[in-house]
Amino acid sequence: MKRTPTAEEREREAKSLSRVQLFVTLLSMGFSRQECWSELPFPSLGDLPDPGIEPVSPAWQKLRLLEELEDTWLPYLTPKDDEFYQQWQLKYPKLILREAASVPELLHKEVQQAFLTLHKHGCLFRDLVRIQGKDLLTPVSRILIGNPGCTYKYLNTRLFTVPWPVKGSDAKYNEAEIAAACQTFLKLNSYLQVETIQALEELAAKEKANIDAVPVCIGPDFPRVGMGSSFDGHDEIDMKNRAAYNVTLLNFMDPQKMPYLKEEPYFGMGKMAVSWHHDENLVDRSAVAVYSYSCEGPEEESEDDPQLEGRDPDIWHVGFKISWDIETPGLAIPLHQGDCYFMLDDLNATHQHCVLAGLPPRFSSTHRVAECSTGTLEYILQRCQVALQNVREEADNGEISLKSLESVVLKQGEEIHNEVEFEWLRQFWFQGSRYKKCTDWWCQPMSQLEEMWRKMEWLTSAVLREVRREGVPMEQKNEMLTSILASITTRQNLRREWHARCQSRIARTLPADQKPECRPYWEKGDPSMPLPFDLTEIVSELRGLLLETRP
Repeated sequence: MKRTPTAEEREREAKSLSRVQLFVTLLSMGFSRQECWSELPFPSLGDLPDPGIEPVSPAWQKLRLLEELEDTWLPYLTPKDDEFYQQWQLKYPKLILREAASVPELLHKEVQQAFLTLHKHGCLFRDLVRIQGKDLLTPVSRILIGNPGCTYKYLNTRLFTVPWPVKGSDAKYNEAEIAAACQTFLKLNSYLQVETIQALEELAAKEKANIDAVPVCIGPDFPRVGMGSSFDGHDEIDMKNRAAYNVTLLNFMDPQKMPYLKEEPYFGMGKMAVSWHHDENLVDRSAVAVYSYSCEGPEEESEDDPQLEGRDPDIWHVGFKISWDIETPGLAIPLHQGDCYFMLDDLNATHQHCVLAGLPPRFSSTHRVAECSTGTLEYILQRCQVALQNVREEADNGEISLKSLESVVLKQGEEIHNEVEFEWLRQFWFQGSRYKKCTDWWCQPMSQLEEMWRKMEWLTSAVLREVRREGVPMEQKNEMLTSILASITTRQNLRREWHARCQSRIARTLPADQKPECRPYWEKGDPSMPLPFDLTEIVSELRGLLLETRP
């Protein structure tokens, strides 16, 4: 029979679990391993987010092992380690490095000039992102370039593309140099698409032939493998789709101007420009291609210096590890000027990567197949049209009547109302007027969305009028209230949160053109708006009415 643990054993186990939870939470918040185990005063567990780890889960067991490591580091390899390339082939075969010398020299020149042009015109910005309920300013400055009308969301922040000049685009740029830079990144995108498809073909061919030694580092003289007769048309289409990059996220950071960079917490790899992560919101199993450009650096690499342990901190690296695997060594791969690397197939899902800072400033262009099913201008305009289909008539003063009072129609309308307000309008204006640095492309669409949102305010007002109307059967009133209350409560909570974010201390430190704008916003009693900005009283009223309709 299984022995029942004593009270002392249960208390000891609880303390051990609490320590692991605290350790994981602090790591996720950006504290280094040394800080986590030190005697520094930290908030109590009650003040920290619940990491949601169950004591019996495999993840918890791995975290117990991490705790046991305490001041020791997990192992990682660099090119000077004898087993580096063998581990890369065995454990990271879907990670491909394309050396700078194998990329056309003219493309290098154009891309690197385009980076410098956008930086000169002040087109890259640090993002004010939200992590675990806190606003943080990213150490990396960014700009999203891509298909017109596309967006890309990461860390609760929606970035809007500066459109590259695809066929049929009507984008107008503020400077001819900015237009040329966007054209260059479209050219780079096309080049990386071709290289990605080639890499996917080589990977598939070797997997089909059951060959273990997949080429991980491709130099200029590497013989390319074609698709051959073993691939059908479906394979070819699938590979093209997984390399159909629709956006590139450009990054820039000068480590010398950053007062503080986090230490890599697991392997002791040194300062990080970007922490361990999976790239978010991508099409399943799609590839990611990255072009790296360090502005300047030491002529002689000290990576081969036998006296230097670990990676050379003067050189930029990309780090890779298998997610939550503490047995397989991590990799720290040096990035030389003009190198490209490719994350193929499911590598982004099964592995994590980080960017390890060197000394010189660095740009990168990270090309992705963004999952845009709910992230394009076309999508949100169509959604707004769906909501506005419930408008029967519109008076000169804006007041409207409704076609339908069916609960499913009302619920959908209020959900779309929230979507356009919080996923589009507030996301866009929270980033200030940054997008006007490059182009005015988004000005007209955002005005159109705001006008449609304003009509949805009148729609909500019309629904409330029906709910308050005398003589409505109790069952129908209950259904109407149930269908709208959750969305209106969410709207009130999110308005309060976004308004506070725009007034936060960190937001007030930003330059004028980057300061968040709480928009839409209006004062109480504004005659142009049917409802107040603050919905507290309305939410309270609806809750009271709902109680009255219950038997």
